[in-house]
Amino acid sequence: MIERLQGVRRDLLAGGLVVVLVVLAVAGCLWWNPGRQLGPRAFAGAGPRFGEWPILGTFLPHAGPATATTVLIGLAVVLYGPRLAAHLPWRYALASAYAAAVAWTCSLALIDGWQLGIAGRLTTSAEYLTEVPGITDIGRMLRTFSSRILDFQPDSWTTHVSGHPPAATLVFVWLDRIGLGGGAAAGIVCILAGALTAIAVPVTISALGRRDLARAALPFLVLFPGAVWVGVSADGLFAGVTATGIALLALGATGRLAWAAAAGVVLGFGIFLSYGLVLMGAIALAVVVHTRRWAALALALAGAAVVVGVFAAAGFWWLDGYHLVVERYHQGIADLRPYSYWVWADLACLALATGPVLGPGLRRTAWRTGLGAVIAGAVVAVAASDLSGLSKAEVERIWLPFAVWLVAAAAFLPQRSHRWWLAAQAATALAVNSLVVTNW
Repeated sequence: MIERLQGVRRDLLAGGLVVVLVVLAVAGCLWWNPGRQLGPRAFAGAGPRFGEWPILGTFLPHAGPATATTVLIGLAVVLYGPRLAAHLPWRYALASAYAAAVAWTCSLALIDGWQLGIAGRLTTSAEYLTEVPGITDIGRMLRTFSSRILDFQPDSWTTHVSGHPPAATLVFVWLDRIGLGGGAAAGIVCILAGALTAIAVPVTISALGRRDLARAALPFLVLFPGAVWVGVSADGLFAGVTATGIALLALGATGRLAWAAAAGVVLGFGIFLSYGLVLMGAIALAVVVHTRRWAALALALAGAAVVVGVFAAAGFWWLDGYHLVVERYHQGIADLRPYSYWVWADLACLALATGPVLGPGLRRTAWRTGLGAVIAGAVVAVAASDLSGLSKAEVERIWLPFAVWLVAAAAFLPQRSHRWWLAAQAATALAVNSLVVTNW
């Protein structure tokens, strides 16, 4: 009994430290910029005055009809999620988790209203859909893509298009070609794709030999606080795609090797969605090292090489794009954002996407398990991205593909505490979505 109470206290302390980190990041904006000498763009812009909050958005407490729906969905998952995840047949548990994740994400987004929350998110001047009407020749777009990355040119790409490889834009071009053009369709697709993490992550954990942990993780993946940004941002879609790639790799490394080749194609496509997703390689490598099935790694690399080759043959070389994006990054507001602040405040932004369960989850993680291995890979990916200085601010959105794997650490918590931590997760998402009108 004493040992159990000590464990509870340590979990609460770990969760409290996550909250303290967020509070310090908010206070840090004021401390770093007391005289407003750096201007509002040095920070992310969610504060009531000059941007005294690390996440990107507008501080505006608000509610709507979907607030009640969100509370009801969260309450249902808190009360019934752990039991259903533990006892439903595996396929039904996965299907239920996916449906619940879609409902949770949509409901959070709709707190802001249909237009602001979903339909209009990807239609702003900096977003992908702005460029879609002008892309009438995909081949030419790929051949000339790199030449339009740098800013201050008459034909420079908009912010998000220039900041990502061409596949990110192509997704929305292809949607338009099949009749799913416009912000509403794009927003719904991002939500549906992003919710795949609620299937892909537990499938990975199960394939690595711990279905019990996979079932325990399901409700936490449903009430993922990062769903605030999955609905709606393209990074939510990126998270779903890359998590699916990792799941396929785990299936290939523990079963039919053909899945590993498919994983390589999916993960290879992922690095053409976002340059930073090359860091998913840390998670992929963790899966292979844990299973020690090196043939799976070889096939995955071959599959990824095919994707790289296709894009190269079409006229886009990934490394050229990457070097130009780094230059474009420093043409913008990146140099105004102090590295000495963001190198740790980024972790506070990540904490808002993962929720307070991150602290006790990591504290309890059994690192030698398959799940422990992928969590370690995610930690490496986050650390590399953070220390690079190429992710100063906005990581509550950008790091969604890594955050979903960190949230899965909650599976290691004692089952008797799951409902309390799920409630804290739901409250985090609801608070962020109701206090800030996020930019994504």
